[in-house]
Amino acid sequence: MSLSANMNIMKKAARKAGRSLVKDFREVENLQVSMKGAGDFVSRADVAAEEIIKSELMDARPTYGWVGEEGGAETGSDPTRRWIVDPLDGTTNFLHGLPHWAVSIALEHKGQIIAGVIYDPAKDEMFFAEKGEGAWMNETRIRVSGRGRMIESIFATGVPFGGRSDLPATLQDLARLMPACAGVRRFGSAALDLAYVAAGRYEGFWERRLNAWDMAAGIVILREAGGFVEPLVPGEDILSSGEIIGSNEVIFDQFSKVIRNR
Repeated sequence: MSLSANMNIMKKAARKAGRSLVKDFREVENLQVSMKGAGDFVSRADVAAEEIIKSELMDARPTYGWVGEEGGAETGSDPTRRWIVDPLDGTTNFLHGLPHWAVSIALEHKGQIIAGVIYDPAKDEMFFAEKGEGAWMNETRIRVSGRGRMIESIFATGVPFGGRSDLPATLQDLARLMPACAGVRRFGSAALDLAYVAAGRYEGFWERRLNAWDMAAGIVILREAGGFVEPLVPGEDILSSGEIIGSNEVIFDQFSKVIRNR
């Protein structure tokens, strides 16, 4: 595999942030029993990981723009390129000591995501792709699942919590989808859900009210693995709408009709 300089920079930053997060993750279990709990600690771990990533990326590419979950957006002197970063996707899992969370880094050029890295430090699995170069997990090239029957397929989503306004729509989605498939998973990390579809572990994924940094890296990885990715409402922009649906090519039409209720 031939990696660009930008991809090497992204992978290095993801691993460095991952090492910091793993150290903090080991402390979470001890903090669960404290009166204050682990919330403040995890918030600091999240911010610290973003600072590590930003330092690595901006030192290497100081002209690029930046948008991160914790640090907001900055326009670079090169307006055509920007980093899109989620330093800890799956914060609730991290907070509860569940080893399913990831670092997500994407590079956007002229409005198109051209490279992405999703790193799961707990399992040491790094998913990455560059436009036109295929998708990989560590040293292995990955492809979407070849399953074409809904009843044999597993899907992933995020179920809204805390009385969010999109909960009724998601429950309606589940009511239509679950009788037609082999199962639905809710693992708590949109970035890893997209990576898992790319790796053939799930057949498809959909979710509403996501942020650009939740999806950006996963979009290019899934597409480079042979998957289809579209906005949930045709014609909208995925990153700005925050709504996404993706799967392998074979099942996309069936899956999207169920979720879009058509």
